[in-house]
Amino acid sequence: MKKIILASASPRRRELLATAGIDFEIRTAEVDESIPEGTEPLRAAEMTAEKKALAASRADASEIVIGADTIVVAKGRILGKPRDKADAAAMLAMLSGAEHEVITGVCLICGDKKSVFAQVSRVKFYDLTAEEIEKYVETGEPMDKAGAYGIQGRGCTLVEKIEGDYFNIVGLPVARVCREIEKMSR
Repeated sequence: MKKIILASASPRRRELLATAGIDFEIRTAEVDESIPEGTEPLRAAEMTAEKKALAASRADASEIVIGADTIVVAKGRILGKPRDKADAAAMLAMLSGAEHEVITGVCLICGDKKSVFAQVSRVKFYDLTAEEIEKYVETGEPMDKAGAYGIQGRGCTLVEKIEGDYFNIVGLPVARVCREIEKMSR
């Protein structure tokens, strides 16, 4: 069995892999997450995931390195992590009553083999009042999450419906990742 390396400090990704029964180690490296202007959101998520995996990879065929990046896309705009509380509130106001996409780009590297893909899920928020937004922002939960919410936390109260892989919204399409690990392990 190949050693699995997660190139992410995300506690959510660690939890998802552990829940799936994957034995893994963490190996992170600083990467420039900037994306060229005009890059399509799907490709942007894939590019950042690939940068993370490449930075953590040792080109060792005995290990599989997993890099991932999750973005939220609303009204054609990529929403990253909020800069401050005002930015978080503005993002949540934009998402209020509307549908948006959550895209997780994933890159797996094993020696000279590489698999890069993106998974898309759709989320619709309830109409949110200014008071609901302020109350949620004050929890601090939005501050380290793309789109300023965490569906696996208190942000679950904002969500009216989802289409697609719930775990993709949390930060890793774990079923697809497991299948890719299986393919690369052969």
